[in-house]
Amino acid sequence: MKKIIAANWKMHKTYEEAISYINELLKKNIDFEKKDVLIYPPCLYVCEVSKLLEKSNIKVGAQNVYYEKKGAFTGEISPVMVKSCGAEYILIGHSERRHIFKESDELIRKKVISSLEEGLKVMLCVGETLEERESQLTFNVIESQLKLALAGLEEWFENIEIAYEPVWAIGTGKSANPEDASKIHSFIKDILKDIAKKDTDIRVLYGGSVNPQNAKEFLKAPNVDGLLVGGASLDPNTFLEIVNAC
Repeated sequence: MKKIIAANWKMHKTYEEAISYINELLKKNIDFEKKDVLIYPPCLYVCEVSKLLEKSNIKVGAQNVYYEKKGAFTGEISPVMVKSCGAEYILIGHSERRHIFKESDELIRKKVISSLEEGLKVMLCVGETLEERESQLTFNVIESQLKLALAGLEEWFENIEIAYEPVWAIGTGKSANPEDASKIHSFIKDILKDIAKKDTDIRVLYGGSVNPQNAKEFLKAPNVDGLLVGGASLDPNTFLEIVNAC
C-alpha cells in the first residue's frame, strides 16, 4: 500500500502565493511510485491549482463542502462545484470544523454521503480533545465519530480514507508519539473492519503538528499509512522534506 502525504493549507496564502507555491513544487523530484501526494488549498484556488497540476501526479482536494448539490445556501460550496474544478478529494470533519464551526456528527455524515455520491474521495478526520484524552475517552470518541459518519456506507469504503488528528496536537507544537499513534490507528482499522464486516484497505493518516523532524518516525510506525500536514505544509521546501520522508 502506498503512503499518502497531504498538505492542508487551511486559510493561508493569497492567489499569487498559491500559484508560486505550486510552481515551486512542480520543480521538485518526487517518487510517486512510493507515495501519493495531495494538496488541500483554500476552495477559492481549487480550480487554478487543479489546472497547474493537471499533468502532475499531485492530487487536489477541497477543505470543506456543504452537502446539498445546489440551492439557496449563501457562501457554501457543493461537491458538484469542487469536482467540476478538478478536485478529487474532500476533507471532512476536521477538528477546526467540528470545534470552531460546531459541525455535528450528523452534518459530517451528510457531507460524507453527498461527496461519495458525487464520485469524490473522502478524507474523514477523527480525534479527541485534551479533556477527552485526560478522561481516558480517546477510543470511545473515535469509535463514535467513525460509526456515526460511516455506518452503512461500506460499499463506498474504497473511496474513503481516515485522518487521525488528536485535537490537542493541532497547531500546538505537541504531537502524539508514534507508538500511541500506531495503537490508535490499529483501533481505527478494527472499527472499520467491524463496520464493513471484513478487512478493508482504508488508509489511516496521522495529523497533528507533523514536521520534517518527526515525519519519518511516524511513517515507520505500524498502521500509519500517511500524514496530514498543516502548518509545515505552507512552505514548499518544508513540505517536500516531509514528502521525501517515505
